[in-house]
Amino acid sequence: MWVLSILFSFLGSSTNLFFSLRYPSVAITPVIALLLVHPLGLLWDFFLKRSDDPPEEFVDGWRSENASVTSQRSKLAKFRLWLAQGRWNEKEHSCVYVSSNVSFGFAFATDVIVEQTQFYKQEATITYQLLLTLSTQILGYTFAGLTRRFLVRPSGMIWPGTLMSAAMFTTLHKEENKEANGWKISRWKFFFAVWFGAFIFYFLPGLLFPALSYFNVVTWFAPENVVVANLFGVVSGLGLFPLTFDWAQIAYIGSPLLTPFWAAMNVVGGLVIVMWVIAPIAYYSNWLYSAYMPILSAAVFDNTGNVYDVGRVLTDDFMFDKEAYSNYSRVFLPITYVLSYSVQFAGLAALLTHTVCWHGKDIWRQWKRSIEETAGETKGSYQPVTGPAEERHPRRRRSSERRAVPSLDAARSSLSVDNLMSREDVHNRLMRRYKDAPMMWYLATFVSMTAIGIFVVEYYPIHLPWYGLLLALAICSVLFIPIGIIMAVTNQHSSIYLICQLIAGVAFPGRPVANMVFVTYGYISSAQGIKFAADLKLGHYMKIPPRILFSVQMVATVVSSLTQIGVLNWMFVNVPGICTPQAINGFTCPIARVHFNGSILWGVVGPSEFFGPNATYRSLVWAFAVGAILPIPLWLYSRKRKDGIVRKINLPVLFGSLGWIPPATGLNFSVWAVVCFVFNYLIKRRASAWWAKYTMTLSAALDSGLAFGIVVVFFGFIYPGVTKGFTWWGTEVYKAGCDWQACSYLSLGEGERFGPERW
Repeated sequence: MWVLSILFSFLGSSTNLFFSLRYPSVAITPVIALLLVHPLGLLWDFFLKRSDDPPEEFVDGWRSENASVTSQRSKLAKFRLWLAQGRWNEKEHSCVYVSSNVSFGFAFATDVIVEQTQFYKQEATITYQLLLTLSTQILGYTFAGLTRRFLVRPSGMIWPGTLMSAAMFTTLHKEENKEANGWKISRWKFFFAVWFGAFIFYFLPGLLFPALSYFNVVTWFAPENVVVANLFGVVSGLGLFPLTFDWAQIAYIGSPLLTPFWAAMNVVGGLVIVMWVIAPIAYYSNWLYSAYMPILSAAVFDNTGNVYDVGRVLTDDFMFDKEAYSNYSRVFLPITYVLSYSVQFAGLAALLTHTVCWHGKDIWRQWKRSIEETAGETKGSYQPVTGPAEERHPRRRRSSERRAVPSLDAARSSLSVDNLMSREDVHNRLMRRYKDAPMMWYLATFVSMTAIGIFVVEYYPIHLPWYGLLLALAICSVLFIPIGIIMAVTNQHSSIYLICQLIAGVAFPGRPVANMVFVTYGYISSAQGIKFAADLKLGHYMKIPPRILFSVQMVATVVSSLTQIGVLNWMFVNVPGICTPQAINGFTCPIARVHFNGSILWGVVGPSEFFGPNATYRSLVWAFAVGAILPIPLWLYSRKRKDGIVRKINLPVLFGSLGWIPPATGLNFSVWAVVCFVFNYLIKRRASAWWAKYTMTLSAALDSGLAFGIVVVFFGFIYPGVTKGFTWWGTEVYKAGCDWQACSYLSLGEGERFGPERW
């Protein structure tokens, strides 16, 4: 378990960090580890549990003839037997999956480092990078560990997202291979067949015929037509022609195979209304001067239509220069950027209102249940005790544990909270035989990581005072339990990213790096903590000893943090043009670019300049009110209409998902939705057994095959320069014209500017 956990933590974290700086990107998910690690665990047993060692008396007899050889052979045999302790089982499998779940996501702190070094041109030493990454990644454990009695142990905290994983462990270890709509092929053979096909096919869109990836075929007929590029382009357009042959484009916002169809329809509804209807109307009417910029771009612009040069409004100490700002330009956003901020504002408010309307009673009931369970627990209640037969007899205990893992049917009926809360929680009773991870471990983690954080913000030129760091952690601590309860009940994650940006912008105006670091400590501590709490619940379901689970999570986090810093700095040195439009193989750092723009808006210019009185984008603040009000009439209309289609409208999902634009384009959403419709609606209805057996495996195979293909193509052909000079129509046609050049609808003459004269 330890070897495989560290191996997958290293491979997953390095691969995802590598891809995070690329567009289109791909992320290998922990589901891949869940599937791939199982045959490796079985191979471990197969090779290490052989019985071909000579009997002990034979070895002793042989030792007299060749004592040194015999001794060495004996030591190797003992070492092999030491490695072969126990057998590969569901608990070890769960631990490797938890370590992958912790480590596969790229650390948000690496984005901060990219922004500092590549965009702000600020020096960042390796020591600073390591301390920032480790402290921000590990602080989340504190909040997860200290809130276990509220978010993990109560039976009402079901965490629906963990149930699919628990069911997969049971299915894999039973080694079932039932026929599914005429298909008898095992999951493993299916996985490797799809994986090999995805790997081989990627050579077409990734190397030989890249036009298949950026399939802006409509613009090929009129490459210089701005309107055609705006509407049908896939680089700087709205992507109204939903077709691509690159899985990296299809799965850029997440695998469509793992997204429920109802959620995808909400996303498409938002895309059509906001990006395909409102955006063109606003753009061609030049609302907020948007027609002087591309209709879609991850950059922000000045009043000449050029990319905003943030260096002109910063001092040498990376502080906001008000006079230089007045002499230069206001910050202007492309229309899709404006609408993206609007829907994020609305989505944040809608999430609170939607949750209160639809789940308020259940959450309140579960909150009281958590308080009652907390009050009823005696000190040290997780210590080993004598009890029922399954706690005294291992075989019966293992049988009981297997029965205790919830099924998918239980997951689908999880909103029946009264039933879940009325029965005795068998998980707590079975977990009592393990020593609990003491609160002091989590408190020590908090104190040590906070001390490191204070050192980072005070010693390095971040311009965030120590009490700013404590304010970020205070925001996280106040909102963590409510966010965790919402996630545990509804499987909807409420991000505090914008709240942290706004508060940092108000409290520390004119400090862009301070804004980024404040957001990292506040937002990532919350996001990581929620992820860790979900893993603790999975460990609760799978009966993993809490102390082992703590160790697994901590080791995986440290390994992934060190790995990502190493890979990041290697890329800075060895990838030509990284984080620039001229970067090879698409390594333009699109996600970091978006976060950098956010630091300009909230950190450099500040909320008062951007959303204050007489500001250009003052009207965007009304999105908060719209998002807060809209769920109420929908709830009043549909609460008693259980079969009505209006009941399936989920405004937080509808609004929140569009936050991917930019850097995502309409193509990424539309093709994603088409694939989701085919698999999670058509195939699910017409071949439900096939869908249940193969869909998750198909998603993992496509993701991992694509990832391996990108690595081979980049390091085998592009990076060494093998393909230098390789050009033909299929490598150049998609780069021609306004889509690739990001043309604006209106243009300025020499020396002309748009926007207000004074600001």
